[in-house]
Amino acid sequence: MPEIFIRSMTEADLEMVLSWRNHPEVRRYMYTSHEIKLEEHQKWFALSNDNPDIALLIYEEDGKPKGFVNFTRSRSKKVADWGFYIAPGAAKGTGRRLGHSALSHAFSCLGLHKVCGQALGFNERSISFHLSLGFMEEGRLREQHFDGEEYQDVVCFGLLEKEWCSLSYE
Repeated sequence: MPEIFIRSMTEADLEMVLSWRNHPEVRRYMYTSHEIKLEEHQKWFALSNDNPDIALLIYEEDGKPKGFVNFTRSRSKKVADWGFYIAPGAAKGTGRRLGHSALSHAFSCLGLHKVCGQALGFNERSISFHLSLGFMEEGRLREQHFDGEEYQDVVCFGLLEKEWCSLSYE
């Protein structure tokens, strides 16, 4: 089992995270699927990093960055939306370990009551992933997102701290 660590993202991580985000297999599942330029990415980081309601995190295994996670508190200080992706080419099982580590961090270090997630309706892997981590499907926003060609459903998920703590992950 690799040594796992979650740390804050720094400016030194910008180009690495941008390369992951711009990879076609990551981009295709995002709300904004265009290729992001470095200047746009730098502006996003500066705004997000200065916002105390946003946690930008790097997931590491054995000292090597393997994924990105963010938690954004927009409704209340104890409820956050999460987003995540793993480094392209990461070994099988990396996503599951990232999910467990990030959610443990969210509830124990960030003190969250609830983590919310969303997946585009065609992204069956993300839907299954959320459910396997203990999230409950809380709704489906029909034809909510236009991807430039067609409208896509958005599936909404929620995971409460007490539900996470009742699972045998920790």
